[in-house]
Amino acid sequence: MSVVGKLMETMLKERIVEHLKTHRLQDQKQHGLTSGRSCQTNLIDFFDWVTKIIDTGGAVDIDYLDFSKAFDTVPHRRLINKLQSLSLDSNIVEWIRQWLSDRQQRVVVNRVYSAQGLVTSGVPQGSVLGPILFNIFISDIAEGINGKVCLFADDTKICNRVDVPGGISQMTNDLGKLKKWSELWQLSFNVDKCEIMHLGRKNPRAEYRIFDTVLTSTSEERDLGVIISEDLRVSSQCNRAAGNASRMLGCVGRGISSRKGEVLMPLYRALVRPHLEYCVQYWRPYLQKDIDILERVQRRATKMGYGLKEKSYQERLNDLNMYSLKKKTRQRRYDRNI
Repeated sequence: MSVVGKLMETMLKERIVEHLKTHRLQDQKQHGLTSGRSCQTNLIDFFDWVTKIIDTGGAVDIDYLDFSKAFDTVPHRRLINKLQSLSLDSNIVEWIRQWLSDRQQRVVVNRVYSAQGLVTSGVPQGSVLGPILFNIFISDIAEGINGKVCLFADDTKICNRVDVPGGISQMTNDLGKLKKWSELWQLSFNVDKCEIMHLGRKNPRAEYRIFDTVLTSTSEERDLGVIISEDLRVSSQCNRAAGNASRMLGCVGRGISSRKGEVLMPLYRALVRPHLEYCVQYWRPYLQKDIDILERVQRRATKMGYGLKEKSYQERLNDLNMYSLKKKTRQRRYDRNI
């Protein structure tokens, strides 16, 4: 894509975002590809709702829904119809229509070219406009849904309380509405990857279907890179985070010959610690054994510098001007005005 084209897309995106904000058309359930929102806000918003029910002795079911090649299958005509329904400037809509029209693609294998085919669906990946166009297309997916819905781009999850009268039928009805939306807007679910998680001691563990396929029950789900367990404990996530961080620390140790703190610690902060702190405001451990698993990685990292190995952990932290992970996490604050 040309620089001029990117600049034009950027200007149009700014106009579209301004229009959505002015007319309050932004989807409040969407956390992906949206300024000021992230995986972290998605998880905190959703599971704050879930844990309030669990803490009162209730039970909930969470459906994790997976679209099949969502960004590649957005129908262009239906996308244009949605843009028009938002009362966007007609010149902007027409520019986007022409931008998407008459695109062609072909396959090359061993320098052999296939015939060109017309592209009638999909938002251009790597483009500036692509993400916001997809968000607009999917923005009405939760209309009429009674349960709690949270999205991150095409990653969709829906939750209902199921230990109360009508709770299971409400979840069934919500799945039926999602099925109708999928058929209407031609964005298919990958039913083989859609799963259900049952939370709460009084959970009836009901069976659900979508497109006549029984949803697979799971006791553990990787949600936006964070492992969610049906008991809501974070031990699995701590083990995974510590494992990934430890492997990266090993790569740093083997790949860098210098043992100067001013060389190693910036690499630790940039490459290792993010594994230990990704969305930690949501899953911050409270059991000492889980805290120790994470802290062990940083203990090991602080021993790698010259003259530090024989010192205590706190002395090493002081010398390197660092905090323990436990203290650093407690200092973090999350703005719940999302």
